[in-house]
Amino acid sequence: MMQSYPSDIAFTPSVKAIQTRNGSRAAYSKVESGRGWQTKITPELVSFLSRLDMFYLGTANADGQPYIQYRGGPPGFLKVIDGQTLGFADFSGNRQYITVGNLSENPKAFIFLMDYARQSRVKIWGTAGFVEDDAELLEKLTDPAYQARVERAIVFTIEAWDGNCSDHIHQRFAQHDVADAIERLQRKISEQELELSNKQRSEPSTS
Repeated sequence: MMQSYPSDIAFTPSVKAIQTRNGSRAAYSKVESGRGWQTKITPELVSFLSRLDMFYLGTANADGQPYIQYRGGPPGFLKVIDGQTLGFADFSGNRQYITVGNLSENPKAFIFLMDYARQSRVKIWGTAGFVEDDAELLEKLTDPAYQARVERAIVFTIEAWDGNCSDHIHQRFAQHDVADAIERLQRKISEQELELSNKQRSEPSTS
């Protein structure tokens, strides 16, 4: 199917027909003819990726049966390889290999990125494949400080991506962010308790 705009990867004729029927096609048409969706990695996307420690990866088999997999790792483990390519280390897990099996027969893939703390999300369409015999690439994508066994690299080529509205995103915080906030709060309480104790000792006795 010939695409006129990057967003046509998602806005198929049937999608556009439903948008028309529900009154949103005109607004999206203006977006298409204006800035539109992105096809290259921008500094804003790099910044977004650098702080995330999880995302969702969508694939489908040759029959079109979809599969969504949660991927987790150290912050920024979804890395930029070049201006249109992302990659990440594929850690050993439950050994079902559904994602790898799907990619072996259907390269179409989707990445759904959620920053729950900032209530923002990014959607990325493209193609993906797995690499098992490139030591240089695997080293580039591996974080030695993260305790996990790397089985392969998964490389994702971007065709289109777009930020999404923040409606209905429930705010959640990563454990390390909560721990840092609690530590700062406890430190502040200790400082105030010490300040109060010193003040009480310095005040003259009224007895």
